[in-house]
Amino acid sequence: MDTNLAYLRESLSNHVDNHEICQRIYNRLEQHSYENEEAFVNGLDDGEAEILNLILEKEIGYARQEEDEQRIAQLSGVYELLI
Repeated sequence: MDTNLAYLRESLSNHVDNHEICQRIYNRLEQHSYENEEAFVNGLDDGEAEILNLILEKEIGYARQEEDEQRIAQLSGVYELLI
């Protein structure tokens, strides 16, 4: 699995109990082998992309607060494809 997608899957695990769409995206990451984050993002519908955008904003903000540069870089790779 692409490293950026592994970080994304980990971040999504924090939200699967609260959002059905997050659970669906998480399951997709678990069940499919994506070549890269672009292939993954291209498979999202508009609602999934919107929720993922919100989740990533929150997760990147948290990573900044914790000064976790690696997590910021990995999550930003997916986030930039969404916007």
